[in-house]
Amino acid sequence: MNFRYQNPTLIEFGQGKISEISSLISKTKRVLVVYGGGSIKNNGVYEQVSKALSSFVWFEFGGVEPNPTVETLDKAVVFARENQVDFILAVGGGSVIDGSKYIANAFFYEGNGWDILEGKHTPTKALELGAVLTLAATGSESNTGAVITKKETKEKRFFHSPFSYPKFAIMDPDVLKSLSQRQLANGVIDSFVHTCEQYLTYKHGLLAQDYYAEGILRALVELALSFENRDDLWYANLMWLANQALNGLIGLGVPQDWATHYIGHELSGLYGIDHARTLAIIQPNLLRVLKEQKSEKLLQMGENVFKLENNTVDNVINTIENMYKTLGVDLKISSYTEDKEIKEKVINLLTKHGFTHFGEKETIDSTVVGQILDKSI
Repeated sequence: MNFRYQNPTLIEFGQGKISEISSLISKTKRVLVVYGGGSIKNNGVYEQVSKALSSFVWFEFGGVEPNPTVETLDKAVVFARENQVDFILAVGGGSVIDGSKYIANAFFYEGNGWDILEGKHTPTKALELGAVLTLAATGSESNTGAVITKKETKEKRFFHSPFSYPKFAIMDPDVLKSLSQRQLANGVIDSFVHTCEQYLTYKHGLLAQDYYAEGILRALVELALSFENRDDLWYANLMWLANQALNGLIGLGVPQDWATHYIGHELSGLYGIDHARTLAIIQPNLLRVLKEQKSEKLLQMGENVFKLENNTVDNVINTIENMYKTLGVDLKISSYTEDKEIKEKVINLLTKHGFTHFGEKETIDSTVVGQILDKSI
C-alpha cells in the first residue's frame, strides 16, 4: 500500500445547489460558461446558472459535442482569449467538462493544443475551472482526466493534468430527470466499467479499495435492476456512484486494467458510438479472452457482488453481459457500422497511440485485441 492522494474539488451535492455558484466564484472573475447541444436551455439549468451569474461579467460558448472534438474546442480557446476570460464554468456531462479541461489547459499554450493530448506539451498553468454536472457517468467533475477527439483523423486521446481538478462541482440530481433512458443507461454502464477497470485485475490484498469497489458495483447492479422504477433517490445514487467510481479513491495503490477503455476509445473515435456502449460491447468479450488471468477476481465478484449460487467465471461474465442487455444495449459492433475493416483500423490506431502491450499485466497485444474484436463484431 503505497500511494499519494489529494482531491481538491469542493462538491456541493443536492437539490437546488446550482444557486451556490455565486458564492463559489470571485466576483472579479470573467466567466466563460461552456455547454453542449443546448439541452440546458430546455431543462431549466441555463436559467438557474444565468441567475446565479447575474452579478458577474460572463460569456457563453455552446456546441461541445458528446465526443468533444479538438476542432470545436480550439474555437473556444480563441473565444476565451478574445474575451480575456479567467474562469471556466462547465455546464454539462463528462464531455463538456472534459472539453473545458482542454480549454483551460490550452489557454496559455501558444502551440497546437493537440500537443497536450500527444504528450508533447505538459501544461504548467491553466485557467480555473468549475463544473455544474448534468449527466452522471464519468466522474470528470472531480478528477484530472479528459478524453478528446480529433475529428480530422478520427483519433480519441486522453490527458491528465493537476490543473484539471475543478475548484468545485455542483451536483443536483434533479437535473438527471430530463435525460433520456439511453443517457441514463449509459451512465450506469460507464460507472460500472470504470469500477471494474480498477477492480477486475488480480488479488492484491488492499481491502478498503476492493470492498469499496464491490459496494459501488453492488449499488450499480441495484440501479440497473430498478431502472424502470426511478425515484428521487435513484437519480441521487447514480450521480454519487458515478463520481465515486472515478474520483481516484478505489484505484489508489492497486493494479488497474483500462484495456476495455483503450479499445472502446478507438471504436468511439472511428464510428461515433456512445462511449458507454463501446465499453458494454468490449468488456464481456475481453473478460472471456482473459478469463484465466482474471479468474480469481471474477470469482470474488461473483460471490461478493452478484451473490451467484453457481459461481463460475463464465457465469459471472454472462451476468455482466445480461445486465447490459437488460439496459437495452446492442452488443455487436456491426449494429453500429457496416465497415468491414473494423479490426484492422482499431489495431492500427492502438499501435499508433503506443498501446502495443497493455492491461494490468501488459499481456494484451494486437493478437489478443483481434481475438476480442472477433467476438465483438
